[in-house]
Amino acid sequence: MTGEYAVITRGLTRRFGALTAVDHIDIAISRASIYGFLGPNGSGKSTTIRMLCGLLDPTEGEAVVLGHRIPGETEAIKRKIGYMTQRFSLYEDLTVRENLEFMADIYSLPRKSVRQRIDELLEKYNLADRQKQWAGTLSGGQRQRLALAAVTVHEPELLFLDEPTSAVDPQSRRDFWETLFELCEKGTTILVSTHYMDEAERCHGLAILDRGRVVADGAPQELERRIDATVVEMESSDSRAVRRLLMDLPGVLSVTQLGMRLRVLLDRSISDPLAEIRTGLVDRGIRFDARLTHPSLEDVFVAATQGRYLK
Repeated sequence: MTGEYAVITRGLTRRFGALTAVDHIDIAISRASIYGFLGPNGSGKSTTIRMLCGLLDPTEGEAVVLGHRIPGETEAIKRKIGYMTQRFSLYEDLTVRENLEFMADIYSLPRKSVRQRIDELLEKYNLADRQKQWAGTLSGGQRQRLALAAVTVHEPELLFLDEPTSAVDPQSRRDFWETLFELCEKGTTILVSTHYMDEAERCHGLAILDRGRVVADGAPQELERRIDATVVEMESSDSRAVRRLLMDLPGVLSVTQLGMRLRVLLDRSISDPLAEIRTGLVDRGIRFDARLTHPSLEDVFVAATQGRYLK
C-alpha cells in the first residue's frame, strides 16, 4: 500500500517546549499528485514540511517518505527531494547560471551532463537571457523561477514548496502553477503550502490545518460537499448594517462581505435558513435579497477552523 503514496504520516507531532506546533497529523499523499496545506500562520504547515524533509525530528509519531522512514532514514530522503522555502534562498552575488551550477554540484550531478541540464532549465524557466545576471537583481517572478529551477536541477521525485508564491504578481503565480502541473504530469509529487484559496482549489488533495491539527482533508470539491453548514448569499443597500445584525442572530457562524454582497454561514441544524434571516431583519425595515448558494473553499476553511466540518 505504501507504494501508492509518496508520503504517509501517522500521529506526526512536534513540540517546542510547552508549544505543540504539529499535533498528531495523519495524511496520505498519492504519487504524481499536487497536495496542498492550507492554513493561517502558526497552523503547523512549515513545521510539518520541515519534518517531512528530514530537517526536524518528530517528537512523536512517524512518517514514510518515498519509502523511507522518519525518523531514521532522513539522509536517503534528502537525495530524492527538492525543498523551496518562502524566502529567496539562493546566492544573490552569483549569476543565475552560477547558482544552478552550485546546486548541481551540491547534488553531485555528473559533470558531463551538468551543462546540458542547466541549459534545459534556463530555457524551460525563461531565464536563458538572464543567465549572466546577478540573482540579487532579478524581479520577484524571475527569482521564483530560478528558485524552482534550482530545487529541480537533480530531478527530484518529491517537491516541497513552502508558500512559494507569496511575493509574486498574479500572472507569475498562474505561470508558476502551470509549471507545477507539467512537473506533476511527468511523475513528480508536489506538496505545497499556501494562503491563497484559488491555489488550494488547484490541488488534487488538500489538508486544512488549524493550531497544528488537520481539521479537514480531501479533494477540494469533496470538502465543499461535506461542509457542516448552510451558505446564504445576500445583497442589500446597507451591507455593513446588515452584517452587524446578522452576527447577532442565533445559528450564524460567520458573515463575509464581498463588495455589496454578503456570504453567510449558518448552522446546518436550522431547517429554514432564509426564513430565519427574514425574521431577524424584516422587522427592522431592512430590504434585502437572499438565496441559498453552493459553498466555496473559503466557506469550508471558515467552517473547518470553527469545528463545523463533517469528517
